Amino acid sequence: MKEVHKLKETSIEVIKDCCLENGAIVAANPTKKYYPPEAKHYFYVWPRDASFVCICGDIIGIDNIQEKFFEWCLNRAEGFRRASLFFEKYYVNGLKALPRFQPDQGGSILFAVHHHYKDDPSKALKFKELVKKTADGLCWFWEGGHFNRITNDLWEERHTFPDLKDNFTYDLAACSKGLEKANEIIPNSRWMEVSNQMKKILEKHYNGKFFVRSHGILSDENIDASMLGLTYPFEAIKPDDKRMKSTVKEIEKKLAINGGVHRYEHDEYDGWMYESFHRKKGSGAWPLLNFWLSIYYSKLGKKKKAKKYFDWVVDKVDNYIPEQIFDNDIQISVSPLAWSHVMFLIAGRYLELF
Repeated sequence: MKEVHKLKETSIEVIKDCCLENGAIVAANPTKKYYPPEAKHYFYVWPRDASFVCICGDIIGIDNIQEKFFEWCLNRAEGFRRASLFFEKYYVNGLKALPRFQPDQGGSILFAVHHHYKDDPSKALKFKELVKKTADGLCWFWEGGHFNRITNDLWEERHTFPDLKDNFTYDLAACSKGLEKANEIIPNSRWMEVSNQMKKILEKHYNGKFFVRSHGILSDENIDASMLGLTYPFEAIKPDDKRMKSTVKEIEKKLAINGGVHRYEHDEYDGWMYESFHRKKGSGAWPLLNFWLSIYYSKLGKKKKAKKYFDWVVDKVDNYIPEQIFDNDIQISVSPLAWSHVMFLIAGRYLELF
């Protein structure tokens, strides 16, 4: 328990270190002494990661970062005012670092805005322009059953294409819930129409055994740990739904290796830089996924199993939680990763450890 409380304090420190003066929230802050020189730097703003940081701040009591980030999104994110879309990642001054379209980024921001003002959604009208533009953007690029432009998944390794009429399952969960929450702030029938279309299509992504990574004319039938997002935070599928149970069973069967949860089968990304070359030597387990699975089991009411996945990470780290944990002493991970610490704090709160 002492280790958990120490890690809680470190996690709050890491999160604050990633929240910059201009409102940007970076995935990791390589300017800090504790950051390993061998690791790839993550001094970028991923709106998704930052949204999870804001949600965690609400839960754990860090309340001076959310509005600054929402203002950053509205006033600094390059191209947002024109296109009403959020892209893959940004430099801290707001310029796009990569321009690929990731729909879940917008859905996550809408969810985070509502989450911050959930006790009185009318207060979110302070960011009416951000909410309206983000929700409208998702709807403008949606054509009844799919997005009308190429999308990039949350792991930044796969794409959907309009001619294949396919969607990433995680995107549908994030965007449908984001639009639903936007409607609670500013009632809009079009947003709810699209949200409901997405929910209906999401049902088709269950292949009889588990929710697949993407579905369309051509589908990706692989299991992906991001399916945990269907239950938390986006509540598209209830934790006790038999389809969600069987999906989690598949995640555990294929991706929980020696206790550590991996993103998907045959993942190669390790985030390791060596003599200026990015080397792919095979991925490790992702602590944030262990914590995500822990949250799922806490919501299901199985605290013992939730604690098992939580403790697996806690037992293997000291002060900082990395992006990945490897089974060797050679590969060097990005560390600390804000999203890892965020999921630790949320999972710990679900377990009532602090």
